Amino acid sequence: MSASSESPSGGVELELDDIQSGVLHPRPTPYVGRFLLVRIDSPAAGSAMVRALLPAISIGLPAGNQDQDAWLSVAFSCQGLRALGVPEESLSSFPIPFQQGMAARAAVLGDVGESDPANWDSPFGTPDLHAAIAAIAPDAERLDAALERARTALRDTAGISVIMRQEVQQLPTGRTTFGFRDGISYPAIEGTGIAGTNTGEVPLKAGEFVLGYPDETGNTPPVPQPDVLGRNGTYVAIRKLHTKVALWRQYLRSAATSPDDEGLLAAKMVGRWPSGAPLALSPDHEDEALGADNSRNNDFLYGDDEKGLKCPAGAHVRRANPRDASIIGVARMHRILRRGTTYGPPLPEGVLDDDGADRGLFGIFIGAHLDRQFEFIKSEWINDGNFISYPGEQDPMAGRNDGSGVATIPERPIRRRLHDLPSFVATRGGEYCFMPGLTALRWLADLNPPTSP
Repeated sequence: MSASSESPSGGVELELDDIQSGVLHPRPTPYVGRFLLVRIDSPAAGSAMVRALLPAISIGLPAGNQDQDAWLSVAFSCQGLRALGVPEESLSSFPIPFQQGMAARAAVLGDVGESDPANWDSPFGTPDLHAAIAAIAPDAERLDAALERARTALRDTAGISVIMRQEVQQLPTGRTTFGFRDGISYPAIEGTGIAGTNTGEVPLKAGEFVLGYPDETGNTPPVPQPDVLGRNGTYVAIRKLHTKVALWRQYLRSAATSPDDEGLLAAKMVGRWPSGAPLALSPDHEDEALGADNSRNNDFLYGDDEKGLKCPAGAHVRRANPRDASIIGVARMHRILRRGTTYGPPLPEGVLDDDGADRGLFGIFIGAHLDRQFEFIKSEWINDGNFISYPGEQDPMAGRNDGSGVATIPERPIRRRLHDLPSFVATRGGEYCFMPGLTALRWLADLNPPTSP
């Protein structure tokens, strides 16, 4: 592993040859993927699995066109590290949310009612979820090649069980189950050389996403011990989110005054048009060309729209990333890397009745600070409105609304208020995992050396 140093521009140079590709690698478009959730039956089995996986784990950044790359990553829950034999003294050096696990943080995250962990799909919310292996590729052929390396490791390792498989893929429309283009926004991160999709945003400190480097506070946060285990790792929040597409369409139909108003209302709730064109740049009408232009569709700020007349302050994408808007707090302290992937079949266009199929988002949210990144965004920005001076209002698309939710859409001369908002998203599972660096994976592999025959 190469030591970090100062780059010519003064920023910290990342040890890219020690960081799993799943951390910094943007998702390809189009994409297919598979997530495997694994149980480890003994420390020896866990270390043997890691040894077998090591040659298959992708590191660093894409060598050329990122859309031509496939990659394989692995991460472990706290229970998984314990199953590997990581000492309790070491586990106690991890942050409390990670130690407790996502199910125990349900009240903080708003996972109540139908989203309560008691209703999650197994093995989420159980102590059996020890490791998550992710493979993402531009097409099925390259996905299969990446997975074959994982299959060999899992098949040939006794005491390892795959307890869940989740297939994900970009829908034929190129959009989410709700009908909106996704995967548009990506921040610039110091030391990666990857350009962000918003030229108005100053690159974020690497320590916001990778452990062992200074973050936005100017400090290097505590790293799980021993240092060889924590450095160049990060935290991953896995979320399986069921989307109620029929209910979403029914609500829009009932709240709108016309088909055109229905489309505008949906855009105002999301903050973008279905093509991905942002309301900040096209507030009154869909703009397919803008949505398809990756050099423009995320290149905007909100500072010239403080009243939210173009994009409401409470819209989903503005809540999740307020950019330069005036809010309570500092938006840069709460950025996160999102890897949203779609699962399940699309609901046919125009259908208003639920067909009973399970569809939604299998999301991966990456950051070095579980509490002030993922948990803060969920509790303060998605499920509350105080930070934008809309107390009592939640995200109209992703909030935990209970049928009595409200949302404000600023308009002249009179603002518009949405009432009786239900929840359009239900949590079906989730877990906090730690994605170690390559050196840390070797350390985990050596925790329990193979016995001599």
